[in-house]
Amino acid sequence: MTPTTHVVHQQDHIAREDLIGFLNEDLAGEYQAIISYVIYSQVLKGPEYMAIAAELEVHAAEELSHALIIAKQIDYLGGMPQAVPKPVKLSTDAKEMLRFDLQNESETIARYRQRVRQCDALGEYAMAEQIRQILVQEQEHLIDLATALGEEVPKIPSLE
Repeated sequence: MTPTTHVVHQQDHIAREDLIGFLNEDLAGEYQAIISYVIYSQVLKGPEYMAIAAELEVHAAEELSHALIIAKQIDYLGGMPQAVPKPVKLSTDAKEMLRFDLQNESETIARYRQRVRQCDALGEYAMAEQIRQILVQEQEHLIDLATALGEEVPKIPSLE
């Protein structure tokens, strides 16, 4: 059995204070997701959207769980969790709303992948594991949204 190789990128070497700032940005994204999923799940209309509307309610609860985990990690690092969400995009067009969510999930996954590397670089392995578990659910959200739109799951951009 060969050991796994972990590549750490230059920007992944950060100070704890910087990680607190990045996690607060992530927390703002989780707040945004909660609000989006609550609204979208209630305003999607039509039989073709019934299943995804119900799934978005589940996503809202999962995003709340993510926000609690991220806030706890910020506190652990000695920071103060922020209380302001990223802006929420609204539309009367169901597909446009789902595309907003698809884009947000793609960006969230890219950020959390970077966050895992940063946590590992700081020796915060338990925190990295917490974020990996969030990543699993975020990827499921991405798949659900792409499926609802009848599209291929988008490739996640790298933040390098």
